[in-house]
Amino acid sequence: MLEASRQEGAPLVLRVAVVGSGPSGVYTAQELVRQTAVPGIRVHVLDRLPCPYGLVRYGVAPDHEKIKSLQGNLRTVLEDEHVSFLGDVEVGARGLTPAGLLELYHAVVYCVGASRDRRLGVPGEELRGSFSATEFVSWYSAHPDALRDGFGLDGPRAVVVGAGNVAVDVARLLVRRAAELTPTDVPQGALEALAASGVREVHMVARRGPGQAKFTTKELRELGALPDTRVLVDPAELALDPAYADPSALPAVNRRNVEVVRGWAADGSTAPRGIRLRFFLRPVEILGTDGRVTGVRFERTEPDGNGGVRGTGRYEEIAAGLVLRAVGYRGAPLPGLPFDAARGTVPHAAGRVLRGGAVSPGEYVAGWIKRGPTGVIGTNRPCAKETAAALLADAPALARRRIADDPVAELRALGHEPVPWTGWLAIERAEAALGGTLGRARVKIPDWAGLRAAAREA
Repeated sequence: MLEASRQEGAPLVLRVAVVGSGPSGVYTAQELVRQTAVPGIRVHVLDRLPCPYGLVRYGVAPDHEKIKSLQGNLRTVLEDEHVSFLGDVEVGARGLTPAGLLELYHAVVYCVGASRDRRLGVPGEELRGSFSATEFVSWYSAHPDALRDGFGLDGPRAVVVGAGNVAVDVARLLVRRAAELTPTDVPQGALEALAASGVREVHMVARRGPGQAKFTTKELRELGALPDTRVLVDPAELALDPAYADPSALPAVNRRNVEVVRGWAADGSTAPRGIRLRFFLRPVEILGTDGRVTGVRFERTEPDGNGGVRGTGRYEEIAAGLVLRAVGYRGAPLPGLPFDAARGTVPHAAGRVLRGGAVSPGEYVAGWIKRGPTGVIGTNRPCAKETAAALLADAPALARRRIADDPVAELRALGHEPVPWTGWLAIERAEAALGGTLGRARVKIPDWAGLRAAAREA
């Protein structure tokens, strides 16, 4: 059934769906319900997964407890009386389309992130042992879609291509000892595989210099704090960076990064494991034998004088049994929504979705699918605030639309079985119990069947 249009003078009632329960989605919900101009607002936060928090749960490294504690702030929003969490609801599956959502809600905000990883575009990328860092992160974060094994951790050396925080995370996890990860919520299968890993050396390779690297200084310094691990840097490679000798003109973060790297170049320490930071090398081919990765061929680059690099025609090979590319994310098109393939985003104006250049009433975006995969978690706050402000400005017109009486009933009629907040709390209890049986703290459930079974206990 459809709700009747709002009567003149009656309180404004607005039902909004936020698709995605990561930081951008939760911050959008928070901005919507904190506005007193629409006291009758109700927000349903939908997620494809039975669990909330998006990349805070499935993208933050398990040894980054301080960042993971952000879940507590997100939890407060999802427990607001005007907000309802509905997990295990996938837009684009079982008849649930963007057009269909607009029959259930006055407005829909898409906060679906950037789920695809960027490719290197070089020969050999499909060899066994070549993966995206996204796949590796999903595995040690217990994402239910993740690979369960096959990462080839038996060899002594791995190569990570990239110079951002994700590259630093995966390099750090590759050399972490099992004892250091046991207190975290890393899934048991990943913990056992990492404990048995033969990897003793990780090359983290960037095509430009330390002055242009994208990692934050805090993440970078963590490499130097790893027990029994040395960080090695080649002074000759550093000397290729014009800013290395005098980084004073660089932005503050880049300047601090250079200073940290300079200290490692002068460090003569020895340890059983090592992380080698390599600069001015561009991958041109992933090498293999019998379909399996054996190494990577790089071309030496040099500054081109315009902030970029150019090839020199000199090459170097690094032997490795595992290659992880960490060169960024891209947004993925959602069937039924417009998509700018060049930018990997949904076209919009201040968060209002544009179809054919015109505003599409009731449709909005926030987060990475709005602006691209840039910024840190906190960057989502102003982004969400802008989108929420646009939606609330449109609220009087949106509230006049006729929508279904009970969206949850309509979702069930389409074959979805939404996991409510009580279902998520049941998953939390099951993960705590699993940790107890393993002699650990809370341990993540890594598969769909286990998560759904735990949610049903609610």
